Amino acid sequence: MARPRVRLVVTADDFGYCPRRDEGIVEAFLAGAVTSVSLLVNGAAAESAAELARRHRIPTGLHANLSEGRPVGPARHGASSLLGPEGFFLGKMGFREAVASGEVVLPQVRGELEAQLSRFRELLGRDPTHVDGHQHVHVLPGVCQVFAEALQACGVRFTRLPMERGVGGCTWLEAPARAFACAVEQDARAAMGPFARHGLRSVPPPAYPCPLRPCSRAADAPASTGGPMSSWA
Repeated sequence: MARPRVRLVVTADDFGYCPRRDEGIVEAFLAGAVTSVSLLVNGAAAESAAELARRHRIPTGLHANLSEGRPVGPARHGASSLLGPEGFFLGKMGFREAVASGEVVLPQVRGELEAQLSRFRELLGRDPTHVDGHQHVHVLPGVCQVFAEALQACGVRFTRLPMERGVGGCTWLEAPARAFACAVEQDARAAMGPFARHGLRSVPPPAYPCPLRPCSRAADAPASTGGPMSSWA
């Protein structure tokens, strides 16, 4: 009996962050170390990154961003629960705190996600192969439901479940990073239900569909605030 075929998917996030980082990602893709990328459509180098993806035929998804930099959707034009007083997103922990306290208006989340999907199509001329969340915002309570609905509506079937087995026992991680990773894993487990109900699967490309299951990726270290590109974690 033949063994099931296993395909390793290595996705480089933050494509479009800056030209130097993008050059490194493309180099890794051409060397075979990376198999796909996730594009920050509000990144400083989003347009040049999209051109690189087209030139090298890199499978490209959307790195949905609700925590860093400026929005691309309706929030640009007025007050929004997603933004601080200077017009930037609230930051990695600031957004989480706002979600937990009920201060984030979920229809505004939907509007920004839809705007980022639209911007992706403008840049690449097609739908994303997958959509995941910058700093794992897509698995947060409430946000995951809106995220799943938006992806189902536009026909995207693949996302990421940021679950790291045993991360709570990694004593070499500093306590804040370990606590963050554990919180992300807990949110990801809770998000499995909404994702499955809306037909979302974990991140392999469409040619290699699989049942919804964890897709390992190390959680980012905590960052405190939002702001311009130079302050991104």
